[in-house]
Amino acid sequence: MVKIRRIGVLSLAKFQAILLAIIGLLIGIFYAILGTALGAIFGSIGLGAGLGILAIIIMPIIYAVLGFVGGAVGAFIYNLVAGWVGGIEIELTK
Repeated sequence: MVKIRRIGVLSLAKFQAILLAIIGLLIGIFYAILGTALGAIFGSIGLGAGLGILAIIIMPIIYAVLGFVGGAVGAFIYNLVAGWVGGIEIELTK
C-alpha cells in the first residue's frame, strides 16, 4: 500500500483546467448545434449560429478558469486534511 500524503496544488490546478476546458469545448459545441437548430426553427439562424460560435469560444475559457481555481482549492484542502488523517492509501501493481 502506498499513501498519497500531498498533492501538488499547481499540478492539480493545471490538470483540472485542461480537463474542464475540453469539457467546456464539448458543451460549447452542443450549444452551437442547439443554437443553430433553434435559430433555424424560429427564423433567426444568424443569431443562433453567432451565439453558438461564441459558446464554442467562451465555454472552454470559463470552464478552464473554474477548473484551475477548483483544482487549486481542492488540492489545498486535500493537503490540509491529509496532514490530519494521513492521506489516502492506494495499492499499486506492476
